[in-house]
Formats: sequence, C-alpha cells, structure tokens
Amino acid sequence: MKFYTKIVTVILFTFSITFFTSCEEKEEKDEIVEQMKRGELNDSTFDYQKHINDNYQIFSIPLPENLTFAGERVPLDKLLVRDKLDREILVNTYWHSNTFLYHKRANRWFPIIEKILEKNNLPDDLKYLALIESGLTNATSPAGAKGFWQFMPATARGYGLVINDAIDERNNVEKSTEAACQYLKKAYKKFGSWALTAASYNMGKGGVNNELTKQKANSYYDLHLNSETGRYVYRILAAKLILSNSENFGFNIREKELYKPYKTYTINIENSIPDLVQFALDNGTNYNTLRVLNPWLKGYSLEVSNKKTYQIKLPKGNFNVKEEFEYTQDSSITLIDTTLIAKDTVEVKKDTINVLQEVKDTVIKDTLK
Repeated sequence: MKFYTKIVTVILFTFSITFFTSCEEKEEKDEIVEQMKRGELNDSTFDYQKHINDNYQIFSIPLPENLTFAGERVPLDKLLVRDKLDREILVNTYWHSNTFLYHKRANRWFPIIEKILEKNNLPDDLKYLALIESGLTNATSPAGAKGFWQFMPATARGYGLVINDAIDERNNVEKSTEAACQYLKKAYKKFGSWALTAASYNMGKGGVNNELTKQKANSYYDLHLNSETGRYVYRILAAKLILSNSENFGFNIREKELYKPYKTYTINIENSIPDLVQFALDNGTNYNTLRVLNPWLKGYSLEVSNKKTYQIKLPKGNFNVKEEFEYTQDSSITLIDTTLIAKDTVEVKKDTINVLQEVKDTVIKDTLK
C-alpha cells in the first residue's frame, strides 16, 4: 500500500512541476509578445508574425453540394450564385457575436413563428426572413419599419395590425407573423417562387415584377438587383445553413446557454387600464417585465374601445433564472481549473521548481529502495 502511495505522490509532484513550468513558460511568451508589440525587441515584426502564424488560424467554409430554400433548389452550379452565397456564409460565420445571438434568440422565438407558419401551410424556411429582417428583435429601421417582420406603418395597417398612440401591433410577434403570412401567400401566388417571394418582401412586389420584366428573367438568381435585395436571399440561405449545422461552422453552444421561451400566461383585457404600472404590480410583476412580455404596448396606459379585446402576457412563476452549479462528487478531491487562474496572478519562482524537483527525487529514491 505504501508503494502505491509513493507512486501517486510521484505522479502528483510531476504534474505540479509540469503545470507550474508551463505557466512560467506562458508568462515568458506573453511578455515576449508584449515586448514585440511595443517594438522593444530586434526583428520584432518577424517574431510577432511567426507568433501569429503559429497560434491563429481562420478557415474558409466549404459550400454545400446541394441546397434548397423552401423546397426549391438553389442553383449552386452557377458561379455568381456560389460567390454570393460564399460571401454571406463568411460574413455570418465570422461575425461571432451577432451569429451567437441569432442562435440564442432563435431558440426562444422560432417555436412561436414555426407554429404560425405551419398553421398557414407555409414553408418552415420562411422563419429565416424574420431573423435577417430584425435579428428577432423589435427593431426600428431608419425608414420607420418596426418589429420582427419590419412592417412599415401603412403596410401593417393594410394587414390588420393596429398602430396608435397606445399600441403598435407590429411588435406583437404572433400578430405580426400572421400578417407576414398573408403577405407571403399573396406574393407567392403572384410569382410562384419562394426566392422571388422573399425578394419581394425586401423591395416590394412591384419592384421585383419590374426587374423581371426589364431583364427578361424569371428567376431571382438571374436578376441584377440593388445591393440589399441582391444579398437578401443569400443572407437567408446562410442563416439557414449556419443555424441548422452550428458545429460545422465552429459554433458550440450548450443547451443551457440558449435563450428559453418565456414562461407566461395570458389574460384577456376588455376594459381600459389607466395605470399599467399599478396593473403590473397588482399582478405580481413590474412594469419593465410587463413591457418586455408585451412590447406592443407603448405607454403607461391602455385604452380599450369599440368592444375590442387585447391579450396581455404575464410571467408564470417567479420568472427568475435558477442558477445551476456542478460540484465534484468527492469533496476530498480538489481539481484545479487553470482557465480560472489569471496569468498575472500566477507567480512561479525557479527556487520553487527546484524544491519540488528535490522532493520528487527524494521520493523516487525512497520508492526504489
């Protein structure tokens, strides 16, 4: 038993020496890099470039052999199509913060949008229109478009969305998605192509129809369009590829890091609410949470008239995040997570390494006796 104990001791000392030595070497390398950046070393440009070559890599993303959008084949055999798709894949792959947010928000909002698309017998791929239109936020464009689907006021009213001093239903994800479905159905009936339908969502049905006539074309992929609409469908395709195959593009997101759908319940409002702050407090929440769950509300009151009924969402439960921590099962074992040790707090002296080495040598001698 003593023999095995000594062997374990040797292993632990060996690990300690290796760990502390690597920390010391890393500190030295980091200091060299800092000196190179400050131009304090000879041949610093060459050495610094070598450090970059040895430690930093970016990969080009291969294009898929086959791709469809809403069940329609994307003509990847065409050079210009491949070039445009490649651009959008690279932009969205290496715009890390934005694409991470796409992933996280999609987990919260896509389930709602998917159900409404399915109810309207529309292709699931159309959910990516909302993603690239707004990033799944209730954004407002410089031109005045608003909400997940970026409706302009006149268009929104034309599809039954209410906009007044108190509310703006362009910010109601369910109602605006229903309105978008009606637009997309009409556009597809006109063009018979989901790619052209998507393009028309960006530049209007009239704009797309004019370009088809002028250019004597019948496919989105053959049209010469303004920069925004010319990239529009390719951005949708890139979003579909990346979000459907995250790990192939270098995005590793744990399930618990995705944004979860809000847990809510709904109440019908048939009478005006003069004070939404007090209404929120009376219902066990606060005004901020009320506005986040109901972004279609605009102010501090809600006027209900003409026998209308509004639905307000309220938080279900305490609406707080339950933090989860993982501990080792055996409390007698202490694991060092080197990623939590800042480089400027690790001070390893050579005499410490020498002491550890001497102890190690002594243990080895005792073990071999």
